[in-house]
Amino acid sequence: MNFVFILMDDLGWRDLACYGSPFYETPNLDRLAVGGVRFTDAYATCPVCSPSRASVHTGRYPARVGVTNFIGGHTRGRLVDVPYLDHLPLEEYALAKALAAGGYQTWHVGKWHLGNKPEYRPDRHGFDVNIGGGGWNRSYFSPYEKPNLADGPEGEYLTDRLADEAVKLIRGSDGRPFFLNLAHHAVHIPIQPKPEIEARFREKMLDMGLDKVETFEEGAPFPCEHKKDKRIKRRLVQSDPAYAAMIWSVDESVGRVLDVLEETGQAEDTVVFFTSDNGGLATAEGSPTCNKPLAEGKGWMYEGGTRVDLLARWPGVTKPGSTCPVPVTGTDYYPTMLEIAGLDPIPEQHCDGVSLVPVLRGGGAESLEREGIFWHYPHYGNQGGTPGSSVRAGDWKLIEFFEDGRLELYNLREDPGEARDLAADRPDLARDLAGRLARWRESVEARIPEPNPDFVPWA
Repeated sequence: MNFVFILMDDLGWRDLACYGSPFYETPNLDRLAVGGVRFTDAYATCPVCSPSRASVHTGRYPARVGVTNFIGGHTRGRLVDVPYLDHLPLEEYALAKALAAGGYQTWHVGKWHLGNKPEYRPDRHGFDVNIGGGGWNRSYFSPYEKPNLADGPEGEYLTDRLADEAVKLIRGSDGRPFFLNLAHHAVHIPIQPKPEIEARFREKMLDMGLDKVETFEEGAPFPCEHKKDKRIKRRLVQSDPAYAAMIWSVDESVGRVLDVLEETGQAEDTVVFFTSDNGGLATAEGSPTCNKPLAEGKGWMYEGGTRVDLLARWPGVTKPGSTCPVPVTGTDYYPTMLEIAGLDPIPEQHCDGVSLVPVLRGGGAESLEREGIFWHYPHYGNQGGTPGSSVRAGDWKLIEFFEDGRLELYNLREDPGEARDLAADRPDLARDLAGRLARWRESVEARIPEPNPDFVPWA
């Protein structure tokens, strides 16, 4: 069985039409949802990118790997930033290595962000092919000036180019099963769409009257020193034509991959996953999308920061057009792919993940052996969130904020927008979940930020 794993950057939970977007259009992704299963409660393991990517490739939580922040990010506020690794350690037996050992062709196309130095790039973690994995993305239009990706004709669009490369690899497959890790840079900033598509969505925005509604809400000053003179800017509605155009281009690229699988007769032998590395960018850096009804977005411990789209199609197994409410997370892909491939599990490596095969076959939450899903983000990001940890167990989610030790408790089934903090109403449950969270942090040797002795309040 082949695997196509499509990972988006900063795509919000409600950024697809099949997830309820009232403005963006995603016909090809909707087609994927109709052909497979749509998860309603899927998560990234962190509200920012590098840690989530580390979990996908290792089957471990970011705190256990040691990559807990987006690589390159450092700041402080009331607390001092904790140290973290700036690369995926070579000691980790990454997913691509495990699949390669099982006879797979392994291809990486697109963003990596798990170590910029050549010794930490995808080819050092089991990928036979590395196209574009390394360096930073400063433009969606050629010349890209990226290692491992030759510049195309002037004005070539990066999302299209990555689709070109993926299609070539699938067409040129040597007959062995393959693992394609297609990691788009979109829809991360800079927001740079194709002008002609942006123009179409600008017309749609005007036709819908979205230019006449309140678009943003100004919030509190940022809690981190490097942005202390700025205020959080929350987007209230999905209406940005440029962002919509970037999603449209991504959808076209996914359609091309699905089409080439059909054309080459490999669709029935290919499992396709589509997801994102964290929630949508909704409170800073232009705030191009809105994650409502979820709270906040990228960089926050609330649902808008960690809940993501997940579409999965396993021909002959997943029920077409179905939805799945079972909570799953980024550590789970590693053991899932090994089981589907018929390869032995490596529990000492993917120790934090569980195979989703029972769920993909139609099972419920009871088919997975899991105490809960955990997050640990001991950093200030760029979007307004503060350092903290959280746990989801069943319908309940508890967040512990490190600045003041505050606990917040939510019933996500009744309140997915986390509007009603029930910690004072259910103190026993809050204490129980806080205890689980503390024991988990100890088990993964999670680092806790210390108070900043030089902190001077600015708000």
